[in-house]
Amino acid sequence: MKSTARLLIVCLLCSVAVIADEEAVHHHEAGEQLGTVTFPTSCAPAVQASFERGVALLHSFWYEEAEKQFAAVAQKDPKCAMAHWGVAMSFYHQLWSRPDEATLKQGWEEIQKAQSAGAKTAREREYIAALATFYRDPAQRDHPARAQAYSQAMEKVYADNPADLEAGAFYALSLLAAEPPNDASFANRKQAIAILNRLFEQEPNHPGLAHYIIHSCDKPQLASLGLDAARRYAQIAPSSPHAVHMPSHIFARLGLWQEDIHSNLASIAVTQKAMGMHMGGEGHQVHAMDFLIYAYLQVGQEKDAKALVDKIQAVPSMGEGDMARYVDYARAGFPAMYSLEMRHWHEAAALEPPAKAGPPDEAITYWARTIGAARLHDASAARKNAQRFDALLEETRKGKNSYEADDLKTNRDEVHAWLAFAEDKPEEALRLMRELADHQDAVGKAEVEIPAREMLGDMLLEMSRPGDALAEYERALKTDPNRFNSLYGAARAAELAQQTAKASSYYAQLLKNCDDGAHSERPELARAKNLVARN
Repeated sequence: MKSTARLLIVCLLCSVAVIADEEAVHHHEAGEQLGTVTFPTSCAPAVQASFERGVALLHSFWYEEAEKQFAAVAQKDPKCAMAHWGVAMSFYHQLWSRPDEATLKQGWEEIQKAQSAGAKTAREREYIAALATFYRDPAQRDHPARAQAYSQAMEKVYADNPADLEAGAFYALSLLAAEPPNDASFANRKQAIAILNRLFEQEPNHPGLAHYIIHSCDKPQLASLGLDAARRYAQIAPSSPHAVHMPSHIFARLGLWQEDIHSNLASIAVTQKAMGMHMGGEGHQVHAMDFLIYAYLQVGQEKDAKALVDKIQAVPSMGEGDMARYVDYARAGFPAMYSLEMRHWHEAAALEPPAKAGPPDEAITYWARTIGAARLHDASAARKNAQRFDALLEETRKGKNSYEADDLKTNRDEVHAWLAFAEDKPEEALRLMRELADHQDAVGKAEVEIPAREMLGDMLLEMSRPGDALAEYERALKTDPNRFNSLYGAARAAELAQQTAKASSYYAQLLKNCDDGAHSERPELARAKNLVARN
């Protein structure tokens, strides 16, 4: 496979089309494919196609381009109330982040413009009123309350307009955004899946329906239900960087590593092409790189993974916004992921936070340092690193984006479990890690995250309990199939438990996943080859 590092620095050539007067500020290719969107409005017929392009961009989370598109529509037709609705929608990144006070103010201003423009149909007025429930009185309601209010309003829009496929799509998305934290019932997701699947049968080329099915199924317990949509979404909207990447959420869940790699290489290429046309979305490639590193490490392509880890350090800051924030995370997260997945404990224990890292990003470094030190049985270093992690977590909790502390809860639990391990408190370590593993089994885990149950297996193996370790590795492989370290851990535990046939089977699967170790020098693969050859 061609090296991703080379791919990232290739300048992809593309033709730039001259678009109609209504879209003169946009430079997208003449053959652009964003899927089929039908969203009738009372706006001027001359802007209808432009408006629907904006909605298609929204459905693939290309928010910066959607904002530009809707602003152009508003300029072309000042009486188009829905153009201002579109701008306000581009500010609400429902599954990514919570808008800050300034963004909420901007959104409310656009809603007021939409209301002042005077939408000519009851349906349009309902869309605008629904979004107004999110932006109105931001100081008096927290984000979950506003997300819930908007979802309830969109439920009414859909009920009043049952033939409106767009209403169904946006209502389903709102259900995901309003999902209660740690909901093991997945009630909102299941409701969204039912709506989306029914509508997807009606319009199989709709970008939002495929996209939101994938997000609805983006849990280990539901991932298999999203595989069809995952394999279709990139074909529906191949011009969208996020659309081409998004299938990898399901591929990563199911351990389909080559499909995962292909998806993210394609996303990076599409992002580069869009950048060549001065379209927004540079940060989408960082998200794709995150998944790509993880997938490479599962199939023994650690050199390609390391090239991306090094590459992210040279990516310039992109200012504000979700994707800019992702770059800040990646500078800390990519090296941490690489060192822990590769089991380079000395490297993990010596990681330094990126320059100017904020508290949540610096905390990622100290999470990795704690685990590295614990795996080296250095209790003193593990304790110091854990204390620093706790301090950074508290700073995050007190910061302007305090909700980011919630994203560090898993890291916190792992830090304290491994600290107990380092301090020779085996029962406490196992209890803490098992509680986290059980929690992940109930509510799911992030796509590119080391499973807590795999860590539990690691602890048991270190404690010379191979039979118990094998049981945990096998449970981990049910929710995170084909992970390199779970397969190796299961093989090694089975070998030590004198279950030779099972050990050979796991070693063989590991070698198959890694193309017999052709791209790798990892000692785990050398051991696998030797044992399989003996048997």
